[in-house]
Amino acid sequence: MSIAKNYIYNVIYQIVTLIVPLITVPYVSRVLGSNGVGINAYTYSIIQYFVLLGTIGITLYGNREIAYVRDDQRKLSETFWSIFSLQVLTSLFALIIFIFFLKWSGAYQNIFLLQSFYLFAAMFDVTWLFMGLEDFKKTVTRNLFVKIFGVICVFIFVQTAHDLWKYVLILSLSQFLGNLTLWLYIPKTVNKFKVTWKQINNHFMASISLFIPQIAIQVYVVLNKTMLGYMSNTNEVGFFDNSDKIVKIVLSIVTAMGIVMLPRVSNTFAKGDMKKVNEYLYRSFDFASYLSIPMMFGLMGIAGTFTPWFFGSGFSKTGVLIGVISPIIVLIAWSNVIGQQYMMPVGKVRGFTASVTIGAVVNFIVNLLLIPHYQSVGTAVSTVVAEFTVTFVQLMLIYRHIQYRKLFSSIWRYFISGFFMLMIIHLVGEKLGNNIFSTVIQVILGIFIYLIVLVLLRSEMNQLIFGKLFGILKKALKI
Repeated sequence: MSIAKNYIYNVIYQIVTLIVPLITVPYVSRVLGSNGVGINAYTYSIIQYFVLLGTIGITLYGNREIAYVRDDQRKLSETFWSIFSLQVLTSLFALIIFIFFLKWSGAYQNIFLLQSFYLFAAMFDVTWLFMGLEDFKKTVTRNLFVKIFGVICVFIFVQTAHDLWKYVLILSLSQFLGNLTLWLYIPKTVNKFKVTWKQINNHFMASISLFIPQIAIQVYVVLNKTMLGYMSNTNEVGFFDNSDKIVKIVLSIVTAMGIVMLPRVSNTFAKGDMKKVNEYLYRSFDFASYLSIPMMFGLMGIAGTFTPWFFGSGFSKTGVLIGVISPIIVLIAWSNVIGQQYMMPVGKVRGFTASVTIGAVVNFIVNLLLIPHYQSVGTAVSTVVAEFTVTFVQLMLIYRHIQYRKLFSSIWRYFISGFFMLMIIHLVGEKLGNNIFSTVIQVILGIFIYLIVLVLLRSEMNQLIFGKLFGILKKALKI
């Protein structure tokens, strides 16, 4: 399957995963309030540590290993079953630790118990198999139906602030059932294979190298909310969590390319074609910049008018947080290309680990300094600083292997177009006020302005994308 098709499927997959809860956010925010939203975000952030312990980097490791052997059915089956066996064992270990944790979990013990379905979901998660095979269609279709069912359940069963437990159960159970449905495709994808303890142990040692950076990433992805909840209150966690959701749904459109390119670059590297690997890097980086820069400026421009009508009057602070945290869209887009699409497939795992570890340490220190004084705003600033650190370190680590001039050759065009777009849509928002009509006009106008300015600046990426879209349209209409 082509990169373009896989990218489209994975964009759908990422958006479905993030947008389904987002669809319910305006309703849930009003029903549960910032405290209920904060409790869910706080407990979910903690359960993710157990999920991390249970998966030990297998999602990325399995994706890469499957890509290496996907052309050999016997090796494919052996690799899948040995990695999955390891995943079950480590997940059971995490589950045992979680059971002990429950005894000291305090006031949120029942919520934590309902969140435990995420652990079972991780145990049976085999999306890495289909991603390694570049078969994204299956993961998209199963996720779509299960998530839609979950949305329907939220609107039916979550009616008052006392229904927080129902909301948590619906989200966690949907994740678990969604992962189970992928097993319907396993018999047609891999053969039965009896694995040995030696094979499992070999994968364990190899996956640990990816587990360390996953721990570091988790520090500044999840620990933000944990520290904010501990050092501030659940209301502040609720404000930050909603801003984080908005930014991540936008970001998913860009980072979807990373999951698509990882198996493709891994397979190309396995064949020894480094020239093509570097070509993938330059093209992916340019495409990521082309999408992420206007998204950053766009969110900054609409945050003030979007937040009041979407989340409700009690979440006005979320608009400020969206504006502060928006730069991570560009920073994560760049680090995703450099780290996940380049460093990991070509075996530069130590460098990748170093970058995210340094970012995690910076994030932790800045959180300690800012949260007591600025609460959720401090957490937002800390997130941006951490992501900048990760991207900067990665760029320094690969400078001998790439050409910076080629990597950043078109960036100035995107920044000029994006900034011009920001100024216009901000003025439009002030004129039209805080309503859905204003947001829709801002988004449509912003896209139009960005593309027009890029045409005037003669952007190659712009010409390439529109050329392909015109070709598809011409073929569909048989012109």
